[in-house]
Amino acid sequence: MRTLRILRHAAWVLVALLGLAALAATLGWFPGDGPASRRPVPFAAPSIGGPFAMRDAAGVAVGERDLVGRPSLLFFGFTHCPDICPTAMSDIAGWMKELGPQADSLQVFFVTVDPERDRPAELAAYAAMFDPRIRPLVGTEAELAAMAKAWRVYYRRVPLSGGGYTMDHTATIYLVGRDGRFSGTIDPREGGESTLAKLRRLLAAT
Repeated sequence: MRTLRILRHAAWVLVALLGLAALAATLGWFPGDGPASRRPVPFAAPSIGGPFAMRDAAGVAVGERDLVGRPSLLFFGFTHCPDICPTAMSDIAGWMKELGPQADSLQVFFVTVDPERDRPAELAAYAAMFDPRIRPLVGTEAELAAMAKAWRVYYRRVPLSGGGYTMDHTATIYLVGRDGRFSGTIDPREGGESTLAKLRRLLAAT
């Protein structure tokens, strides 16, 4: 009987020690190289936005500093896009119409992911077809790659079976506050009321 009691006691001690070990691991009590090693490591979300150097259809340089002072929209696409881009551009033009005079305070940039084919004159005509306030941007392949990396934009050239190519790319619309910082996104599948609410909040923010 005494042996059984000893075994039971040992089992309870083991359970208690395991519980303390689990608690210590959860709270970061185990010793490390210093105080920092005992603090939980915060999750760092990837930053969106950063320096870029592009040009508009008139050849005027546009960079991250041009996003400061007015709220902005950024949409990445290309003029030969068969469906996603014209749909998104039509939506943007419709939102600007719904916003009325407020839309004049909003900067809208259409950034081409196909600088090889999208020449300035073609870009200007394409953007104006939806709304003349939409400002197209183009850069070299290297400038585009740098901006896409900063804004976490995916794009890829896709060969077509009959020759030529198309572009696969991110369809998200980026919102930028007056401070020039990333403020949120618009999903092309969002409803009009949800989108307009986001745009009005963006315009109202100081």
